[in-house]
Amino acid sequence: MFDLDISKIALIGAVALIVIGPEKLPKVARTVGTLVGKAQRYVSDVKAEVNRAMEMEDLKKMRESFESAAKEVQTSVNMTSREVEQEWSALSNSISGSADSAHLGASPLSDINIPSPLYRNPNKKWRIKQSAMPQWFKAQRRIRGKAQSGAARVARFRPQSRTSNPI
Repeated sequence: MFDLDISKIALIGAVALIVIGPEKLPKVARTVGTLVGKAQRYVSDVKAEVNRAMEMEDLKKMRESFESAAKEVQTSVNMTSREVEQEWSALSNSISGSADSAHLGASPLSDINIPSPLYRNPNKKWRIKQSAMPQWFKAQRRIRGKAQSGAARVARFRPQSRTSNPI
């Protein structure tokens, strides 16, 4: 940007000392420093904003390329599924046609009775906690089974006061 050497900075300082004077020079130097700092921050903010805009454009391009690739995959899957369905229907028609001629109307697929298995996890019971403490153990150890407020607990365990005083 600017090519400032030590000799040029010293020359600028000497001219400023003569023109401004030694009393006002520190105040002017502080003001110039704050203005230069604000200008640098402004320039860095503008650079960051430009970089963000460029990154957003790159991200939009990448998103568009990913969307186009996803659409291509989706169309290829749809075409493949259509082909499989067509082959399946042709195969099932040929099997049913050959079965009609061989068995006089009885289909080999109708003789097969395959029940659909239901999955059950044998070790999991959803409504029962398997690691819970038994009630008799809680009663033996005097573990609270129900919630109790602090005031009720204090009143429960407070020593009994004597109401009658022997005189």
